[in-house]
Amino acid sequence: MQLLILLFITLCIVSIGFKKFVWFISLAYGFSIAAIGCSLLILNYHDLNIITTLLSLLLVCHGLRLGLFLLIRERKSKTYSKSMKDDIKDGKNMPLVSKIILWLVCSILYVAETSPVYFRIISHNPGDICAGIGFMIMTCGFILEFVSDYTKSQFKKKNPYIFCSKGVFKIVRCPNYLGEMLMWTGVFISGIPVYHTLFEWTFALFGYICIIYIMFSGARRLELRQNRIYGNHPDYQTYIRHTPILIPFVPLYSVTKYKWLVG
Repeated sequence: MQLLILLFITLCIVSIGFKKFVWFISLAYGFSIAAIGCSLLILNYHDLNIITTLLSLLLVCHGLRLGLFLLIRERKSKTYSKSMKDDIKDGKNMPLVSKIILWLVCSILYVAETSPVYFRIISHNPGDICAGIGFMIMTCGFILEFVSDYTKSQFKKKNPYIFCSKGVFKIVRCPNYLGEMLMWTGVFISGIPVYHTLFEWTFALFGYICIIYIMFSGARRLELRQNRIYGNHPDYQTYIRHTPILIPFVPLYSVTKYKWLVG
């Protein structure tokens, strides 16, 4: 029953995508995660323990930070707004039925991503090693994503037409996507001991696999855009030859050839 409540709340937030298509996967994503975290805290305040409270609060912090960051960037950054128009369809010609399907799929996905925290809460599990490890991985992902977005924002203020290769961008070319992947890896791991039914395993895996796919698709989309903009720069060519695109120490330097990564 509570999953249906979370889904209803998420559907309400994701509906902003009908006003502006890209919001289905940007603002609605961040604020939905925050709303789900808040809802878990409110609906289960009698059943919370330290670990489930921390997990839920981290969802709130992650969603609010991401949502507000995207909102501010969209309003202040002309470069970002233009790139979004170039890389993501505006949805003007998309049939209403297709938009409705996307609205439903996105809403279900956002609930699925966060479901491990819900499953842990209703299991009344006081905490275990997976919960602790999951929380630490989530925290690392949250910090990495914050540092990545801040580093790039500050760099772009001074160098709007130069690719960023400073700080954490020396480790991988998409550290913000890596941070997002770590965040949801931690969430999934935190729930492993409390997946008791086929539905719980399937729902949690669906959310995790989808977000990992989306991050790789986002990395491919970003790589294509950067190749188009900076492809003739010798420094950029050196950078992409020596810096993995998404996973540290793994010699995966390009994903452009993987056309199944549609995002």
